[in-house]
Amino acid sequence: MSDIKFEIKEELGVLSENAKGWRKEVNLISWNGAAPKYDIRDWAPDHEKMGKGITLSAEEAGRLKEVLNSVQEAGL
Repeated sequence: MSDIKFEIKEELGVLSENAKGWRKEVNLISWNGAAPKYDIRDWAPDHEKMGKGITLSAEEAGRLKEVLNSVQEAGL
């Protein structure tokens, strides 16, 4: 299996942190030199290890924002 290369272009925010110091973060990341995408996943301290996550294009992130806003407005 080949190594996955990544570069965190911008750290956007932390959603939560567990007792072991792992944090669920939202970042803008370039994977294998590609254009950066929005990324949500768990990271060990200092970003030396990562958990499974999800990447979103700018369009997908915008749509997710719309969906979450509609859920909030509905009081769910």
